[in-house]
Amino acid sequence: MKNIVFIVDITLKGSQREVGRWAETRSDPYVFCTQAWQKWCDKNDCELFVLNQEVLPHSTMPVSWQRYYVFDLLEANEIEYDQILYVDADTIPHPDCPNVFNLSDRKFCFVHNEGSYDWILRSIENYGKYFFEGRTIPWTDYFDSGMLIFNKEHKDFFQKIIEFFHDNRENLLKVESEWHAGTDQTPVNFLTHILGIDYKRLPYEFNMCDMYRKELLNDDVTFTKWGWIYQYNSIPNNVDDRLTFHWMEKTYKHLWENK
Repeated sequence: MKNIVFIVDITLKGSQREVGRWAETRSDPYVFCTQAWQKWCDKNDCELFVLNQEVLPHSTMPVSWQRYYVFDLLEANEIEYDQILYVDADTIPHPDCPNVFNLSDRKFCFVHNEGSYDWILRSIENYGKYFFEGRTIPWTDYFDSGMLIFNKEHKDFFQKIIEFFHDNRENLLKVESEWHAGTDQTPVNFLTHILGIDYKRLPYEFNMCDMYRKELLNDDVTFTKWGWIYQYNSIPNNVDDRLTFHWMEKTYKHLWENK
């Protein structure tokens, strides 16, 4: 059975389209992601699975939550698998990125979120207060959900995530629209700790998020000399995702165009 790289790349159109986070142009840069990961999969004897249709209407369940149906989706498509790597559609791997499945120890794996600590702390505080009876979690182990490794042993865990969403749907949608405290990421962090999921934390090189804040984005793409998986999130003044497109295209051409 092959390992799977799973990506969600859903374009919302017409009445579904929203300004900003889910604007129609948001998916334009993602072609570089899927092309790069396909080449990485070919090199590492893995299979790429891209979800490009909604499981449920976006008005019922935001796209970011729909990734947790991955086990149902693979089974419905009769795809046999061992381990699964989920990556956001704004990521690009380095051609020499090690086979991450060999690093997992068959645990739930993630990378610590090295973004805005102020946002992380506020998100933990708000979700803990309104959904988890005032509990908190260690921000030092708070992870970015844009890169996760898991396997069949985590199927029940993902089912509990889906159940949590449906049990708290109205309040979760309110939090997303009014508080801007994130969507699935913080609740899944809480559930990981509350349910006692055995996890492994991988180095930042395997999900280099928030590169703009770290002043890593430059015309010489020197960051590609260091890390393995690059994520182009939280870029300011990113009108119609033009900057995301610019940096993903530049990185793809630099690393993969002639591979």
